[in-house]
Amino acid sequence: MARAKDILKDLDERAIDRIIEMGWEDRTPFDAIEAQFGVTESQVIKIMRNQMKESSFRMWRARVQGRSTKHVAQRDPEMDRFRCSRQRHISNNKVSKR
Repeated sequence: MARAKDILKDLDERAIDRIIEMGWEDRTPFDAIEAQFGVTESQVIKIMRNQMKESSFRMWRARVQGRSTKHVAQRDPEMDRFRCSRQRHISNNKVSKR
């Protein structure tokens, strides 16, 4: 099993930021993260644990655990997008101002 540091050395800072951002998004399934970055759910958890404050990680983990939207197999078939239609466009982890 790969350690977080081994996973992180293969990813640049921008990819790590995007993985964390996608991990926080309720509608983005782990399968989408894996398809885009080749990082499994357990590796995402390790990255999140390694990159976040302990309290933030615990709060995220409690939110994600058992959430059907984070797992494609458990999702409502009518849910066909990865982010909320009301969510503002995000680039480089900063909200774009228009």
